[in-house]
Amino acid sequence: MSGIPNSLGVYIQVPFCRTKCTYCNFHTGVFSKAIYGPYVDAIVHEITGHKHLYRSAKLDEQVGVVAAGERVIDTAYIGGGTPSLLEPSGLGRMLDGLRRSFVCALAEVTLEADPETITREKADAWLAGGINRVSLGMQSFVDRELASAGRLHRRDDIYRCVEILRGAGLANFSFDLIAGLPHQTSESWQTSLDEVCRLSPSHVSVYMLEIDEGSRLGRESLAGGARYSVASLPADDDTAAFYERACEQLAAFGYEHYEISNWAHPGKRSAHNLKYWQRTPYLGFGAGAHSFDGSQRWANAHDPAAYTAAIAAGRLPIEQHGPVSTQAALDEELFLGLRVLEGIDLAAIEKRYNTDLRDRVSGLVEQGLVEWQGGRLRLAPDRLAVSNEVFVELLS
Repeated sequence: MSGIPNSLGVYIQVPFCRTKCTYCNFHTGVFSKAIYGPYVDAIVHEITGHKHLYRSAKLDEQVGVVAAGERVIDTAYIGGGTPSLLEPSGLGRMLDGLRRSFVCALAEVTLEADPETITREKADAWLAGGINRVSLGMQSFVDRELASAGRLHRRDDIYRCVEILRGAGLANFSFDLIAGLPHQTSESWQTSLDEVCRLSPSHVSVYMLEIDEGSRLGRESLAGGARYSVASLPADDDTAAFYERACEQLAAFGYEHYEISNWAHPGKRSAHNLKYWQRTPYLGFGAGAHSFDGSQRWANAHDPAAYTAAIAAGRLPIEQHGPVSTQAALDEELFLGLRVLEGIDLAAIEKRYNTDLRDRVSGLVEQGLVEWQGGRLRLAPDRLAVSNEVFVELLS
């Protein structure tokens, strides 16, 4: 991970997919390939013309920070969607735009990719263009689970892409696993965990499936329907048990559990994602991308066609923009900081916000929801699977 002080992260959003997963509630979708090229052009224009675009959108404070060269970009994350659908040359143009427009010392450049989209030619071009980390949305090693979730790849595709990445020199890659997919059982979950440990990626993310009304699966479940294998969803207690088994097995195979949903081999934590949990400033480029400068947040319009048209017209299509209140900042310090298993320095937070949190925290300690370790407050290890409930209690 980078040790650069006052560093800045950059997130580039690519909202294009070949198909929409049944559980997905992101602002992504299936678009004609004809929009890919103009969209890349728009992102490059937003990056290289950010000073003018920020001023026109009245983001003068952020312009001052980046123009003065006070922050060095040390991480970039190209996410989506499925950014690996884009031509490598387009991805390279985005990164070249960053290098031309900012002070860069890019220690970590991550690309999200789906296994079936990876070829040796792409992998070679990614590495040559500066991408040194790949986040694979593989979700499961069980074909029936993948098919029911609307994924296009299968188990064999995962093995094939891992061989390609390692052969190309892109050995720093991450696996995403989802606990709670339709048709998932204790036996099939064990199969996926065993396969992960066999392939030994440098990083693993395990997410417990959330039934969200913004997804097709969520809407069907809430309506009492039968599509998308709703009847085959595991019980909540089973999903929590899957997560807890992942905690045990990944630890046994040498992974460091550093954030609720994330494990890594030593030295392979996601430096970019840590910025979010530590509230470090980051800039977002592309349709729906969010930014944070330490005191305010803003987000671009989600529709890629509207975003592309606005950039072509010389304006930044801001959809949300506003300061972060002191109370909101304090709440973020608590629930984002506690996502990291090392916990938070509560005394430092109390001093920073001139507040006393002892009464609020003492009740949580008594309930066994959080605990003290070495002067830091952290989530109790046996409450990680119900962390959202802990956060609700903490912030109430």
